[in-house]
Amino acid sequence: MRNIVILGSTGSIGKNALDIVDRNPDKLKVVGLAAGSNHEELARQVEKYRPTHVTLSDKTRLSTLKSTLSGSSVTVLEDTGFSNALEEISALPDTEVVLNAIVGVAGLRATASALVTGKIVALANKESMVAGGPILNALAEEHGGKIIPVDSEHSAIFQCLQAGKHDEIKRLVLTGSGGPFLDRVNLDDVPVSEALKHPNWNMGPKITIDSATMMNKGLEIIEAAYLFDLPAEKISVVIHPQSIVHSMVEFVDGAIIAQLSKPDMRLPIQNALLYPDRMPLDVCNLDLTEAISLEFRPPDMDKYISLKLAYRALNEGGISPTVLNAANEVAVKAFLDGRIKFTQICEIIRRTMDDLETGDIPDLNDVYRANMWAADVAEDFVYSYA
Repeated sequence: MRNIVILGSTGSIGKNALDIVDRNPDKLKVVGLAAGSNHEELARQVEKYRPTHVTLSDKTRLSTLKSTLSGSSVTVLEDTGFSNALEEISALPDTEVVLNAIVGVAGLRATASALVTGKIVALANKESMVAGGPILNALAEEHGGKIIPVDSEHSAIFQCLQAGKHDEIKRLVLTGSGGPFLDRVNLDDVPVSEALKHPNWNMGPKITIDSATMMNKGLEIIEAAYLFDLPAEKISVVIHPQSIVHSMVEFVDGAIIAQLSKPDMRLPIQNALLYPDRMPLDVCNLDLTEAISLEFRPPDMDKYISLKLAYRALNEGGISPTVLNAANEVAVKAFLDGRIKFTQICEIIRRTMDDLETGDIPDLNDVYRANMWAADVAEDFVYSYA
């Protein structure tokens, strides 16, 4: 039995993870749950899965959750002057795996806390790796922790890499659907409602907008470089509208190993939670006796400026990836709030990066300082467009 903690349990990834728990009750036991603000859904999950610890980031609703769970044996963790609830729940003893599905850089300290205590981190919070990848890798090596990616693309690469050695890798090939505007030329007046209509995946609003700008792929380029210890020139992107091939690895002998499945996040989640074992998962069956069309095309780098920005951030290193990520979070929120146009998202990111003062990130405090600085600068640019 493997004890697990799920951060972001009421979101899409978290709910899919609990489905995996339901399918493997003899292999997985939930000991900790954390959510953002949905206290009612979290309370229902607590009643069903009986974790020992829970927490809620929304302090205004935390008291309601505590009242709902009063009289139970569940410990409700909350931030104090001496502890952070997400860090505390990520470091629970007798826990093997922490699934981090929190959105944004807020998940960074939780990832670090789990790695410091030698746990496996099933990482769906790509911002952790983008903002602090070198630091997290160092913590994992020092304390015996391990990062297993949950993003479908990085999970695919993680699986494909088992076919060869690290020094045999020629390049990684990240696939992307192209989002809802793959064949649209003019993006000047894109409404929020259209940008939120992803053709293949059902995701939260922030990551769906990232898919529309292809910044999700930009962040994945940086994440892949840190996860798999490879330079930018060995990581490429192709457009694959069907979302069947989730990514590929080309080795030095010319062999390309790919991972294929129908779009379903339960496959990479299960792979991370149960690794190295594989278990049946009928929902992901791909019938190769049926005709399947697989299309690949190079990305339009002039259209998807986010990819250029990501390669720039990765090559600059230091705080540049942190700045890119922070500016993107601010710009995406501003677009969702109707404060800027769709095309201004990448403009704001570029202008924020142009303003950055280069520097290293020796520890997490430096990451958060750079993140706050970049967010403030990006917000100023948002205000200038109003």
